Amino acid sequence: MLRLAIQENRIEAGCDEAGRGCIAGPVCAAAVILPEKHGIVGLNDSKKLSKSKRDKLRSQIEKKAIAWSVAMVWEKEIDQINILNASIKAMHIALDGLEAKPEFIAVDGNRFKPYATIPHETIIKGDGKYLHIAAASVLAKTHRDAYMKDLHENFPEYNWQKNKGYPTVEHRIAVIQFGLTQHHRKSFKTTDPQLKLWTKEKSS
Repeated sequence: MLRLAIQENRIEAGCDEAGRGCIAGPVCAAAVILPEKHGIVGLNDSKKLSKSKRDKLRSQIEKKAIAWSVAMVWEKEIDQINILNASIKAMHIALDGLEAKPEFIAVDGNRFKPYATIPHETIIKGDGKYLHIAAASVLAKTHRDAYMKDLHENFPEYNWQKNKGYPTVEHRIAVIQFGLTQHHRKSFKTTDPQLKLWTKEKSS
C-alpha cells in the first residue's frame, strides 16, 4: 500500500518525470499536492497501469488535488544541458506552477537539485511507494503521451502515437529511413550499427 507522504503535518509535493529515455520529444515533469482524504482509488506507478486507467486517474487527480502542475523541457535544451539537468529543470518549473507552496518535496529517483529553500528527499522507485509521487508520474506520463500523439499527426512515419518517442526498433528504423526531425534529441544515440547492418541486409 502506498503512503500519502513522507512528512506529517506539512504541505508536501510529489514530483516525477516522463520521457527521460526517449530519443524524440520533450521531457515532462509534474508536481502534485494531495489532500489527506483525496478519494482517488488505484493510484500507483504509471508504468504499472493501463492507458485507460491512467487517463481516468489523470482526471481524478486534476479535480481532487490541492494543487498540480505539469511542465516540459524541449529537445533543443535537452541537447544543451543534458537529460538529467533537463529533467530536474522540468520538475522545478512544475513546482513553480503550483498554486499552493509546498513545505517539503518528495522526488522520484536519486538525483535532484535544491528548489528554493524548501527541503526535499529523493526516493528510488518512489512512484511505487508514495501516492503524491504516483500522482505526479500519472500526470507527467499522460500529458506527455497526449503531446506525442498530437505530434504524430505531422510525423506519422515515426509512429509516435505508439512508441511516444522511445527508441523502439521501429522508431530507429524510421530514423535511418527518413532522418531526424526537429523533435529528435540530437545528443542521443538514435540508431546503432547492428540495426543499420540488419536493415541493409534485409533490403538487399
